[in-house]
Amino acid sequence: MSIQIDKTKCISCGKCLNICPGNLIAEDEEKKASIKHPKECWGCTACLKECSAEAIKYYLAADIGGKGGHLYSKNCGDSMAWYIVSADHKKYHIKINKKDSNAY
Repeated sequence: MSIQIDKTKCISCGKCLNICPGNLIAEDEEKKASIKHPKECWGCTACLKECSAEAIKYYLAADIGGKGGHLYSKNCGDSMAWYIVSADHKKYHIKINKKDSNAY
């Protein structure tokens, strides 16, 4: 499992660089985010949650989303929307209220 960063969407805010617990994301020569060692990605999705530009996608393992499936998130004010796109391009989404997400 790994992330992929779309440099055309990256706004060079640096949030993903600062949040990655494995220090796997760096700034390239164009000041855009770039993953240094994709195979070392832990799959924690911290960078995904911080990216306000929707520039980061998390590629799912075959047992979760099938080959080619990916996940991305979008901040929606008081909620976080998680989008899952399967290998056959079916799109699913889950919306979580941020205020209640840590109540359990």
